[in-house]
Amino acid sequence: MNDTSERPRTRVIVAGGGTAGWIAAAAIVRQLGPLVDVTLVESDEIGTVGVGESTIPTVRGFHAFLGIDEAAFMQATQATFKLGIAFENWRTVGDRYFHPFGSVGRSVAIADFQHFWLEARARGFGGAYGDYSLEQQAAGAGLFGHDEQHSLAYAYHLDATAYARFLRTLAEPWGVRRVEGRIERVERNGEGGDIAALVLASGERIGGDLFIDCTGFRALLTEGALGTGFEDWSEWLATDRALAVQTESVAPPVPYTRAIAHGAGWRWQIPLQTRTGNGLVYSSRHMSDDEAHATLIDALDGRPLFEPRPLRFRSGMRRQAWNRNCVALGLAAGFIEPLESTSIHLIMNAVIRLIQLFPFQGDDHVALASRFNAQSRHEWEHVRDFIILHYHATQRDDSSFWRDCARMTIPDSLTERIELFLKTAGAWQGQDDLFRIDSWVSVMLGQGIVPRAHHRIASIINGQELQASFDDLSRGIAQTVRTLPRHQDFLARYCPARG
Repeated sequence: MNDTSERPRTRVIVAGGGTAGWIAAAAIVRQLGPLVDVTLVESDEIGTVGVGESTIPTVRGFHAFLGIDEAAFMQATQATFKLGIAFENWRTVGDRYFHPFGSVGRSVAIADFQHFWLEARARGFGGAYGDYSLEQQAAGAGLFGHDEQHSLAYAYHLDATAYARFLRTLAEPWGVRRVEGRIERVERNGEGGDIAALVLASGERIGGDLFIDCTGFRALLTEGALGTGFEDWSEWLATDRALAVQTESVAPPVPYTRAIAHGAGWRWQIPLQTRTGNGLVYSSRHMSDDEAHATLIDALDGRPLFEPRPLRFRSGMRRQAWNRNCVALGLAAGFIEPLESTSIHLIMNAVIRLIQLFPFQGDDHVALASRFNAQSRHEWEHVRDFIILHYHATQRDDSSFWRDCARMTIPDSLTERIELFLKTAGAWQGQDDLFRIDSWVSVMLGQGIVPRAHHRIASIINGQELQASFDDLSRGIAQTVRTLPRHQDFLARYCPARG
């Protein structure tokens, strides 16, 4: 008899379904199968938020981690491809820039591409920074492809509700037990001990060793039972409400997300295969609910498929993502407004981190939780700073919302990044940072932060050699773009059942 069969399995109880719950259940059972018993408790009576329909490229690594077939996933979720985000009206009304996935230009060991681009601009050539992004050029032309010939950095637009259903079809055959029921009470060991069980409205008691809170904003376990506490970031991220609606498609889906700023926030437009996801994010201190509803309805291109659904939130995070024997995921862990499509990424990364630091019987749970929480905090604060950058670095003064954003005091960690870029064109990506140097540079330049200087190594290069290098980059991108099919044509081949 081997060690696995002699040791008791860790009983993992996932409280809540939706995207967060089924991501957690599927990943844990897939990777730790014979070591765990995974039970997911959810109620059909309780709806999920389901407004997050956009992802970033890390989702592909997670799918590979689980062995998910891309074509099957895309057919099940009505997914389209995404090469980045178009930001409209953020720096000024009428302005537009693109945050592309993938690398921009070509860097060397000593200096990143933006230094050479700034040198080229100083010499009178070089064009726009985004001219040297393959993803941006393909997105602008509505093109996409991936095979032996094409290599693009991409993510997906997807139907989040359908995604949860798709993950369930994988997780249950892998060994997840689903229990239908509404959680009535959370039972603890003694007055202030660990969570012992979930008691359902039916009276059924679901006992476990590790509990994962995926109960959304209610946070029934981590907050309701354990009183973990919440760190509010609304002083930097003032938006606190959203409206979401789906519309009929009126044009072929483009391979990028649109984020369009308005007087009190922004709105999204996310193309799926047979419909479009739309939403309006706003600050209730600067816009009434009625104004928000009218603003969204007036901006829609297609016929709404239902009445816009309201969502209220606070940006911030739990003081501990892992408290006692409970790990919070998704909205139960916190919320950073959805501007850069990081919600699903934060769930997936937390699940991978949990598997790496999994609390088996006899492990030092306190040490594991301490490491988990430190990594979570770094990740969430990094994402928070990146989102704040979009609001704070603006030249808009046409509304009180944008004037407040421009005047606000920002975290020291973000001030340091902005100052370095402004004075030297320097940017960095830490070991555990999500956003790459190219992302920081794209957004800083797009928001109007113009460096006063750059690395002098770029000035060493002969002008003709530098221009020849830039011309070579442009030709290479143009040649690749010419080989790409239209996004809608590639989708039709890749997902023949769509529509």
